Amino acid sequence: MTDTLQSKNLCQLILALDIEEKADALALLKQTGPELQWVKIGLQMFTKYGPDYVRQVADLGKDIFLDLKLHDIPNTVAKAVESLASLPIKMLTIHTCGGQEMMRWAVKAQQNAKPDLQLLGVTVLTSMDRNSLDQLAIQQSLAKRVDLLAALAQEAGMNGLVCSPHEVVNLRQAFASHFTLVTPGVRPTGSAAGDQKRIMTPAQAREVGSDYIVVGRPIYKADDPAAAVAAINEELRAKS
Repeated sequence: MTDTLQSKNLCQLILALDIEEKADALALLKQTGPELQWVKIGLQMFTKYGPDYVRQVADLGKDIFLDLKLHDIPNTVAKAVESLASLPIKMLTIHTCGGQEMMRWAVKAQQNAKPDLQLLGVTVLTSMDRNSLDQLAIQQSLAKRVDLLAALAQEAGMNGLVCSPHEVVNLRQAFASHFTLVTPGVRPTGSAAGDQKRIMTPAQAREVGSDYIVVGRPIYKADDPAAAVAAINEELRAKS
């Protein structure tokens, strides 16, 4: 993990900024203010508004997690990492199921182009469950599938993963503090699960060992998004 990221003793909030219109997204970020440091920009907004949108968010003083889940032949992914490294981003995702060679090329490109960029390997999407794996003829359990992909990522030189909070305990037991763990599938108490299948509250995710949690709709659909951010941060900072 790079010096630009947090210590292992603190779990931080990342807002998943999956909003239809750029103007609404930027207005939300201005409203949430300094309580919100990290923003995740995914495929929806990046494909609609492009690199300039990333720069606009960075200009508001936010740290950016660019969640594109790159997955292609090794050379193509490496070139994509090199291109994206010119943007003001601090995290970038690739799919671990692209294989060890693809991950090695991505790591080499990241180290050459932007050494302080945290490359994150996506294991099993939090929208997937046992039935999803059965449809793909994957016989492993969710836990074993995540462990396999994590081991491949470690061997390829990766030191960050995106995973469900439900996989954090097993990953910490297997790999100790090797990986920075970013966990979507986090919902404040009382929030709807939406399309996530394996969820936890912020406090639960912190307790099992998540380094970062990703929360979207419970914040940007709240009557008072700034208050929602503050409440989650307070929960993350609270002592057990």
